[in-house]
Amino acid sequence: MKTLIVHTQRTSTGIRSLLLLIIILMCNPVVAQTPWAKKAAQAVFTLKTFKTDGQLIGSANGFFVSENGEALSCFTPFKGAQRAVVIDAQGKEWPVDYLLGANDMYDVVKFKVDTKKAATLPLAQSAADGSNAWLLPYSVKKTPDCQQGTISHAEKFQGDYSYYTLSMQATDQHVGCPVMNEQGQVLGLWQPSATADAASSYAVSATFANSLSINGLSLNDPALRSTDIAKGLPDKPDEALLALFVSASVMNAEQHSDYIDRFIKKFPQVADGYIYRARQAVSNNNFASADADMQEALKVSDKIDDTHYQYAQMMYQKDIYQNDVPFEAWSLERALEESEKASKINPQPLYRQQQAQIYYAMKKFDEAYRAYEELSKTPLRSADNFYAAAQCKLQQDDKKAALALLDSAMSTFSKPYVKTAVPYLRARAQLSMECRRYQLAINDMNDLVALEPNDATLWAEKASYELRVNLKDQALESGRECIRLAPEDSDGYLMSGIALCLKGEKAEGLQNLQKAKELGNDQAQTFIDKYSAK
Repeated sequence: MKTLIVHTQRTSTGIRSLLLLIIILMCNPVVAQTPWAKKAAQAVFTLKTFKTDGQLIGSANGFFVSENGEALSCFTPFKGAQRAVVIDAQGKEWPVDYLLGANDMYDVVKFKVDTKKAATLPLAQSAADGSNAWLLPYSVKKTPDCQQGTISHAEKFQGDYSYYTLSMQATDQHVGCPVMNEQGQVLGLWQPSATADAASSYAVSATFANSLSINGLSLNDPALRSTDIAKGLPDKPDEALLALFVSASVMNAEQHSDYIDRFIKKFPQVADGYIYRARQAVSNNNFASADADMQEALKVSDKIDDTHYQYAQMMYQKDIYQNDVPFEAWSLERALEESEKASKINPQPLYRQQQAQIYYAMKKFDEAYRAYEELSKTPLRSADNFYAAAQCKLQQDDKKAALALLDSAMSTFSKPYVKTAVPYLRARAQLSMECRRYQLAINDMNDLVALEPNDATLWAEKASYELRVNLKDQALESGRECIRLAPEDSDGYLMSGIALCLKGEKAEGLQNLQKAKELGNDQAQTFIDKYSAK
């Protein structure tokens, strides 16, 4: 009996040990050695992202997909980040150079790491339900134990890409690690379940993440705009040029400057990069640098006439807007030479228009007028060019010719006029009044207030014109409309006061003039004295 009891105790102990082993196995992931793990682990890294002040934002894992440092990981850590690094399997840190694409919905990103030569992982296209899968963790200088599981379900999205549900448990420290097939190819990037103790986890297709790219409009993408990490350039020059154009409005000056430099590095034979950098240099008054870039642009340009035109435009605008900063190599004469070179190569009206503008800036009004006159016989016939020609004639004190040119400017519009006609209408109204063409001036002012009914200054100007031709009632109405629109502006009270006094209603008129004076109108006292004395 004693022997039997001992045997029973030993049997019970064995059962307890077996149960304990089963529990341990159930509570811990199944790990397996795989023939490809040692080599594959060299391509896996950990990622860390930081704010401008160096504060850590987040971390994840990822892996290289090309020897030149292209890599895949999770996008979430990049949000709000200014800098990112990866730490490879040797423990060496490498900076993230720029992003190559991102998808916020599936939380994946593709980027370029500034590394010399990276170990890479091959990608698998897909895997069927029930297939075995292995999670390859990040490990420094040792062969990792891969966690084995199965693919419960592979759901297709955006064509042939798969989103995998895995019978596999891991921890948050494995986010972004590659999920592999039996051949050592990457199926997807591991993502945890929203529920911490869930038996399932997920993986988004690695081929989908690898397909991410930058196109001409990608810089407007909310995901890419949510991070300050540099963005890559499209591979096609035309798309890259569009991205360069967009970058000016979505990046700060430092980021935009870096983007231009990387464009030039990637496309050294495309003149536009040098032109963009020259413009930026001009905005910083660095004209020597701008000149050097434009000389380089001329060497590589496949549209040499346009490059001469751009060069001339920079010189012209410097003279107009930055004339207080000396740079002897640039002048209006040089600008004219560059523009004429463009015309000689390709005689476009646009280049002739530029020459007209340069002539005007040089105060060569005859030459400028002749150029604008030529433009009236080309597709560039426009109100703006007729207006510019009129200014040439005004500079020569030929008001009659200038008014005729403003008539030509207005003839380019059809009635009823649209708002784009406003500056030309106003110019003609003012000149008509000077030339004593009063009815035309009044008609133009009526058209102006119809187009801009809420512009108080136009109503005041209209009232002034009406007073000059003794239209007292109309002037009073215009003055009161000015007061209604801008009660704190003195002009409406001045016009109304004068009109009332002319109508014989001096008491009310003087009250309006006094109000104009109180609001700071310098002319009001003169009219108060004039009408008080009568």
